[in-house]
Amino acid sequence: MPLMQKFDVIIIGSGIGGLVTATQLAAKGAKVLVLERYLIPGGSAGYFERQGYRFDVGASMIFGLGHDGTTNLLTRALSAVNVSLETIPDPVQIHYHLPNGLNLKVYRAYEKFLDALTAYFPHESRGIRSFYDECWKVFNCLNSMDLLSLEEPRYLMRVFLQHPLACLGLAKYLPQNVGHLARRYIQDPQLLKFIDMECYCWSVVPANMTPMINAGMVFSDRHYGGVNYPKGGVGQIAQKLVEGLVAAGGKIQYRARVTEILIEDGIAVGVLLADNQIYRAKRIVSNATRWDTFEKLLVQQEMPLNEKKWQQRYEKSPSFLSLHMGVKAEVLPRGTECHHISLEDWEKMTAPGGTIFVSIPTLLDPDLAPPGYHIIHTFTPQWYADWRSANSRCAPQSLSPSEYEAKKKVAASSIINRLEKIFPGLNAGLDCLEVGTPRTHRRFLGRQDGTYGPIPRRKLHGLLGMPFNRTAIKGLYCVGDSTFPGQGLNAVAFSGFACAHRIAVDLGFS
Repeated sequence: MPLMQKFDVIIIGSGIGGLVTATQLAAKGAKVLVLERYLIPGGSAGYFERQGYRFDVGASMIFGLGHDGTTNLLTRALSAVNVSLETIPDPVQIHYHLPNGLNLKVYRAYEKFLDALTAYFPHESRGIRSFYDECWKVFNCLNSMDLLSLEEPRYLMRVFLQHPLACLGLAKYLPQNVGHLARRYIQDPQLLKFIDMECYCWSVVPANMTPMINAGMVFSDRHYGGVNYPKGGVGQIAQKLVEGLVAAGGKIQYRARVTEILIEDGIAVGVLLADNQIYRAKRIVSNATRWDTFEKLLVQQEMPLNEKKWQQRYEKSPSFLSLHMGVKAEVLPRGTECHHISLEDWEKMTAPGGTIFVSIPTLLDPDLAPPGYHIIHTFTPQWYADWRSANSRCAPQSLSPSEYEAKKKVAASSIINRLEKIFPGLNAGLDCLEVGTPRTHRRFLGRQDGTYGPIPRRKLHGLLGMPFNRTAIKGLYCVGDSTFPGQGLNAVAFSGFACAHRIAVDLGFS
């Protein structure tokens, strides 16, 4: 039997939620070990390099790196372990290219954005301001308090006594979805579809299924802290957190694939690695998805009832077809913005391949590409089931290796042709192309079906259905996008702060 090492906390996975949990606990003096199956940290917030380009694995639109208030969670997480990042502010969050000629930029300046939107819908000027001002009410409540564990009674009492009105305000919005509130102020069907897209572009569901708490954060923080890109790429966030973790006495081990969470007498006590190494700890944190955690890492255990109920309410979000492209600089028209969303038909917004997301981070940090070239990262939702291999159990939908490569080529060509409308000459200007499918995301990120988190199966009451960090198994916690408050780097950072706070209280470090 290999030597068993003992820690205060073991964290499975080095996504941003896991790293924030780790750094917060290490800063408090806990003995922390992070186990990462891949070669570098970050998960979907990682990077890879090809032909002189440094590509972000996932999205390049980053919230949480501002300097004011309490919602700048990535900045706070870095500061807790005495590290920092140089960032580049983006004056435009998104440039929308939508049906019926709705070509709109979401400016960092709030009034400028409202003016631009009102120019398309002058008859809804009052409703537009009322709706987005209501989002600010949510944000101002969040931004007035430290965001820690909602499972810790003393914290809740302290925050309520310090900020009673803000707490009551959040309690009001907690069960609400965006669609209900939008329809209170807005009647124009096209404008309501725009609100749907405003939600879909980060929640992967339309407004009537998007929690108001999350929308209040996104729709307001883009004008408050703003979108800020890390110099050197998104992967620098995880790299800096690891640097701070190690300096604070924590450890991270790469190529360390956890195959089982060890349970003794109903308590999580350790983990087993693929190489049969065993590590033990007082607390175990899974930064894997809840599906991977309870269906793969706890195979010897019956799934807790509350997890079964959660899976009845939520399903896996789609994965993505991703194109990482290096292109000649002349492909980009003068005045091109960093982030774009393109949709030709409102009826196809949520369909696989319907909405196209685009990021061009080299417009903010040219050093990510060779001189005279830019990076275009474009992605569109796709279901894993449509890309299954011939080795999968679902033979009727399987693809042989040659069929898989052919399908990738056709899908990539279709996306590039659609983007030619925004970037004329894109195909001719290609210098480098890497195509990733849901299978790619599943393989490299270790996420079931390549999913990027949970989405509600039906309309729910805001965030009330999302689980917190503690699980029904004593000693086991979850962190990341399948815990409150959900998807997005700033959201999983919130989850990390909350998880670390709850564990620190449980172990006496707080």
